[in-house]
Amino acid sequence: MFDEIQFDRIKKLPKYVFAEVNELKMAERRNGADVIDFSMGNPDGDTPEHIREKLIESAQKTKTHGYAASKGIPKLLSAISDWYKRRYDCDLDPSTECVATIGSKEGYTSLAYAITNAGDVIVVPDPTYPIHSYSFILAGGNVVKFALKFDEDYKVDEDQFFIDLEKVFKESTPKPKYVLVNFPHNPTTATVTPEFYVRLVAMAKEKRFYVISDIAYGDISFGGYKTPSIMSVPGAKDVAVESFTLSKSYNMAGWRVGFFVGNKKLIGALQKIKSWLDYGMFTPIQVAATVALNGDQQCVQDITDKYEHRQDVFLEAFNKIGWPMRKNQASMFIWAKIPACAMHLGSFEFSKRLLKEAHVAVAPGIGFGEYGDEYVRIALIENDNRIRQAARNVKDFLKQFETENK
Repeated sequence: MFDEIQFDRIKKLPKYVFAEVNELKMAERRNGADVIDFSMGNPDGDTPEHIREKLIESAQKTKTHGYAASKGIPKLLSAISDWYKRRYDCDLDPSTECVATIGSKEGYTSLAYAITNAGDVIVVPDPTYPIHSYSFILAGGNVVKFALKFDEDYKVDEDQFFIDLEKVFKESTPKPKYVLVNFPHNPTTATVTPEFYVRLVAMAKEKRFYVISDIAYGDISFGGYKTPSIMSVPGAKDVAVESFTLSKSYNMAGWRVGFFVGNKKLIGALQKIKSWLDYGMFTPIQVAATVALNGDQQCVQDITDKYEHRQDVFLEAFNKIGWPMRKNQASMFIWAKIPACAMHLGSFEFSKRLLKEAHVAVAPGIGFGEYGDEYVRIALIENDNRIRQAARNVKDFLKQFETENK
């Protein structure tokens, strides 16, 4: 009897490529290999001291040990609203236009379940962070994709973006209900200008769809680039919500602190479903997150400077060995095209062989979508010496392909 039970939602999920990479990575380490790991965007630095101290202080108070408000404690919601006002000059009502989530993944999964009817169409440019698509697929939606196009400096071709989006609306039945964007982009690091969001809001109002924007890497930008927010556009709250996470900006990945802001209808739906599904984050974590958002932001700049320095070291080391890469404007990643001599492998096989033979772990681009298969994503989570050692390992690894191709 039990063998006949079908778990239909789980059947919709492909094998998680990154889980397989992690299994291979752990197997190599069990065999004694020193794996240099660039595969996951898991910050290697400490959470800033003043944030940790606030957590400890709050946890010492027994009154903080009970259930918390699922949508976020009032002080955290106010801190989120104030952060948006300082950074993007956007006015938000903390109680109706802000909601705290248990990291980005929980936020997207809960939002998708709250707002998706069976058969709804969601547009997600490809490649993309997997939860952006699969949260809606699991909720019964249909995801339509088009290739995200950008130049060699990782700047989105914004005119082409809107041409492709217009084509989706002409060809799709029913018409898309949601369009999801993520800039700085994970995995490609691609960026947009403020004008992009002006055009997107205007199109959303014309064609009557909602925009879901993810700016998780918004703080990590280089060379004078400043990440824009859709919330800065007049009227954006009529058609859009936006998410952010403290994981990268404050080295708080394991703390699981994120939030969504914007349109009252969508935020209200997310607040309501969370009231059924969870009791929110542990209150001391929310108190510490409040301090992170309201406190001295020098720690964010220090973290950003570290990623920019590592990117410079990485590009210098890998360009020298014949794996050409260019500097991007934002995020903690490098989106690297597979060397021509190994392109025939595809990103998954290339990543597996790189791990087994060079002991260097990266994320295969195919894990982010079909248009990512010529690339790998590299997370800047190893120090300078480890980066240079990885380059030496990869140089020897690539020699075999150069010999084969002669």
